[in-house]
Amino acid sequence: MIIFISVVAIIFYLLATIRLGSGLFHPGDERKRFFKSQFFIFGLIALLLHSIVLYQNINIIGGLNLGFYNALSLMSCGVSFIVLITTLSKPLENLAIIFFPLTAVALLLEIIFQSSRILPDTAPMGLHLHVLLSICAYSLLTIAALQAALLALQDRQISIKHPANIMQFPPMQIMEELLIQIIAIGFFMLSLSLATGLMFLHDIFSQHLAHKAVFSILAWIIFGILLWGRWTRGWRGKKAIRWTIGGFISLMLAYFGSKLVLELILKRV
Repeated sequence: MIIFISVVAIIFYLLATIRLGSGLFHPGDERKRFFKSQFFIFGLIALLLHSIVLYQNINIIGGLNLGFYNALSLMSCGVSFIVLITTLSKPLENLAIIFFPLTAVALLLEIIFQSSRILPDTAPMGLHLHVLLSICAYSLLTIAALQAALLALQDRQISIKHPANIMQFPPMQIMEELLIQIIAIGFFMLSLSLATGLMFLHDIFSQHLAHKAVFSILAWIIFGILLWGRWTRGWRGKKAIRWTIGGFISLMLAYFGSKLVLELILKRV
């Protein structure tokens, strides 16, 4: 049954992507609204089905299974959910065209490969809070990284005076303001995540957590400098993009880099 639900969810992710793509590349405001409404419905169905699969695979007897593929699927689902809801008020449709297929791939990996890293029921509530805040922070800053990549593409199109803007980007000022808003919220979540980690993890710099702690703190510093530079020095354009990508790389090394090495290479669970 779980496999069947997963396959249906993947199909709806792809259908949502196709309908949204049709709306972005099809002339006429009425047709765009029609395709966008279909995208939202298909995307919502996909996310609901994906959530059922995640619940069954993560919520196990004795605790939460946050193994590599489960965590990757959970993160992807969180990112896609935030993007889907935000499209109701912000111009993030371009991100959905990229994130939805990636989320479908993450779900496929989850049902094909087994991974295990148990957060026991006996763990302090603060540790569960730390995990939740980390997921929220990583999801938001992942969206920011892709937003920065699209901003870089838009900047290149302008610099070479590209005649056809097939991705139909909003104005760069709106794109940059949205990027900084996402980073500010993600930075706040990351700050809370690090604070709860310091409070509830017995030794955050122990051997199996050292790399995660160091890269997470480095990402926090990078995003903090970026926000300081934006608000006090007016950083924008390529400088803001580079700092965003740098912070994202550090963050992904902190989370998925450490999980990849520990779980899939060293087989330490």
